[in-house]
Amino acid sequence: MPDSLIPYDEIVQEALRAVVGRVLGSVAQSGGLPGAHHFYITFKTQAPGVDIPQRLMERFPDEMTIVLQHRYWDLTVDDRKFSVGLSFNQIPSILTIPFAAITGFHDPAVNFELRFQATEGPEGPEPHEHDDAENDGDGPVAKPAEDGSNVVSVDFKRKK
Repeated sequence: MPDSLIPYDEIVQEALRAVVGRVLGSVAQSGGLPGAHHFYITFKTQAPGVDIPQRLMERFPDEMTIVLQHRYWDLTVDDRKFSVGLSFNQIPSILTIPFAAITGFHDPAVNFELRFQATEGPEGPEPHEHDDAENDGDGPVAKPAEDGSNVVSVDFKRKK
């Protein structure tokens, strides 16, 4: 199969990241999460445009997972990024995260998940398991949907 001159993988990644933006925008507009929905969002802490407190950058020098569930505030969303207030060890913090920095989005209430290639290199690293989120958003754990998984994983490999 010949190499494509159209960057399909980048176009698909960008479109799927727009899904995250649309979901977060809807939550910001309505003022809260509907029902049992809550989100685990994993992102590259060193990605361009990421703005998090230095203490978090030192603790998570590569990748970090946050939870949007019970204790968050000031969620704002635009076309390229979102920002949100979260508490870490009872210290309030504002995080700004470009959608391009996101490597994972998971809504356990309905077992919906998106995984993204990191934009660090031509192929990016493989998706991998991550540590539990450490912001103070703990609360009841939702049960996965019994009708099956809604996981979407996009993993493009280019032939050389």
